[in-house]
Amino acid sequence: MICGFQRIVLLASVVLASTAFAKSNPSDTKDLYFNEGLYYAFQEQYFDAISKLDAELGQYYGLDEPELNSLHFYLNQAEFSIGDFELYYRMHNRAGRAIKSVIEGNVPDVIRNDAVYRLAKIYHQKQQPVNALHTVERIKGKVPEKIKYDIELLKAQIYISNGKFQDAITILSKIKSISEVNGYASYNLAIAYIGNNEVDKGIIQLDEAGQISSSNKYVLAIRDKANLVLGYKLMENKQPQRAKKYFDRIQLNGPFSNKALLGSGWASVADENPKQAIVPWTILSKRSVIDQSVQEVLLGLPFAYGKLEAYGRAAILYGNALETYSKELERLDNSIKSIREGKFLEAVVREESRKDKNWVINLRNLPDAPETHYLMTMLASNDFQESLKNYFDLDDLQKKISSWDGYLDSYSEVIAQRKQYYTPMFPPMQEKFRLLDSRMKLRLEQRNKISERLSKMLIAPRPDYLAKVNERITLNNIYAIEKKYTQGKRILPQSVKERIDRLKGVIQWNIETEYQARFTEADKNLRLLNEHVDRLNEKYRSFVRTRQSATQSYIGYDDQIRHLKNRIRFADEKIKLLLARQGHVLELMSIEELERRRKRIEELQIKARFSIAESYDRAVKKQQNIELEKSKKLLLKEEAKAKEVYKKELKNNKLENEQLKTKEDKEKSGAASKNNEGNK
Repeated sequence: MICGFQRIVLLASVVLASTAFAKSNPSDTKDLYFNEGLYYAFQEQYFDAISKLDAELGQYYGLDEPELNSLHFYLNQAEFSIGDFELYYRMHNRAGRAIKSVIEGNVPDVIRNDAVYRLAKIYHQKQQPVNALHTVERIKGKVPEKIKYDIELLKAQIYISNGKFQDAITILSKIKSISEVNGYASYNLAIAYIGNNEVDKGIIQLDEAGQISSSNKYVLAIRDKANLVLGYKLMENKQPQRAKKYFDRIQLNGPFSNKALLGSGWASVADENPKQAIVPWTILSKRSVIDQSVQEVLLGLPFAYGKLEAYGRAAILYGNALETYSKELERLDNSIKSIREGKFLEAVVREESRKDKNWVINLRNLPDAPETHYLMTMLASNDFQESLKNYFDLDDLQKKISSWDGYLDSYSEVIAQRKQYYTPMFPPMQEKFRLLDSRMKLRLEQRNKISERLSKMLIAPRPDYLAKVNERITLNNIYAIEKKYTQGKRILPQSVKERIDRLKGVIQWNIETEYQARFTEADKNLRLLNEHVDRLNEKYRSFVRTRQSATQSYIGYDDQIRHLKNRIRFADEKIKLLLARQGHVLELMSIEELERRRKRIEELQIKARFSIAESYDRAVKKQQNIELEKSKKLLLKEEAKAKEVYKKELKNNKLENEQLKTKEDKEKSGAASKNNEGNK
């Protein structure tokens, strides 16, 4: 998908290119076919732009005198533009033309460097770091002002991909404070430090990148990613308390919020404070179960309750997780089955879903069905997204090929109608043309003789050639009279002879004395005649061209159309084969991803089963311990009560014994007293 920024760059590059074209052509002549290619490029219809320029360049190179063609003034720009459009159309593998045209194009540095930047970016996205490095190093001279920092950022990223971390650090240290690339540069600088074995500096830089303030959602996403990476890095270093601080910095509704909530909970558990994990994990557990972090937290939340010895609650949550996993497995099975039946491709290849450049966003509006349920999560993968783009392009190509085949049928019909129209007209027209042609040849021959005579008269004057018609007629009559009398052997009267001589003298006098004026007038009339002859020749040539054009409008096309139809048929078969293969690749990628998810959920399901059993055991054991404690307390209470009773009975017995002893003592003392009295 081409983003808004790339569209701005395209418009700027085309404007700059148009300026360069105007400078290269002083007469400001326009080539309509070249402009037509630019017109399609403005609308991001790069295939149409490429095909138009391809056809125009093919015709140009097939001409006997191509320098007379209007494209000659824009040839370098056209060669560059077609390579540039191929880059926009992701045809970077056509190195023979696209790359050479872009890198070696005879265009201003600003335009060339912009195209080289996009080529290097494509290589970088395609994970071809060496090609990306060779390409980006060709950027020299003036660069477009709007992307000069993006070029530096791309260079640094390519250096990181090629292991040239120090070079990347040098570049990123200079641009990390630039607002246009602030977040991206700070994050990549941290990665470069870590790659350069400067882990402490990397952590400090990640901390700095995680505190960037901005209203740009993309910068905020980079900030969240920096905090997330730093948090998990500290978790690996067994510093959960510090890690939790970075997890808590991440937005609750950002693209990394699920992983952040999960990491925050685990940091609390690792810090032996499971109670703090309950809140983030409870929030996460209520989100879409498609996300893997949510699937994991369904086991993490009851684990935290288990740590708090709330085994009953943990067992219930494990049961809910088990039920959720079962439903998700059923949904995955239905999705895999639907994809294997071919419904996935039918769902995504819809014209309304690709009606503009935001086709990825439009795919969100597809009806929720088994084949599209996991589509958005799979689109998060760059490989899947690129494969889907290729499938869309192939589908568009197939439609264009079918339309071209229809166009050729229309051309054949038009040619047949032309032939039907012109065939009856040519025989009578040819007959008239032959008559007119013979007359023209006669008149032109006469004109050429006159011109030749006038040219000779410039050297050797011949006044008799310029005699007027009446003078010629009069002289001819005189010569006829003289000849008549001479043949009859008669002698003219002297008076008649004098009159004839006088008349001949007058005519000859006029011819001789008016020669210069007559010659000038004859030359003037000849020039006027030349103008008429030129117009006549032009009409003649126009007629010939029209006749040839009419003839050529229906003759000689059958073989070409048949050849083109065969090529279209061959291309159509090839595209269908590639479309089927690409569709199969997409289905395999989807099924493989869903199978991986299924396997993971099955593993979680097994853990949930063991955990629920363990939770029930612990809950029962806890209940038994509680009952045992109650029994012990009751026994102790009964024992204490019995002891109290025993003590009371002992006390009572003691009192009774004392009373009995006292009584006995009294009785003994009384008896003694009586004995004493008796003795007395």
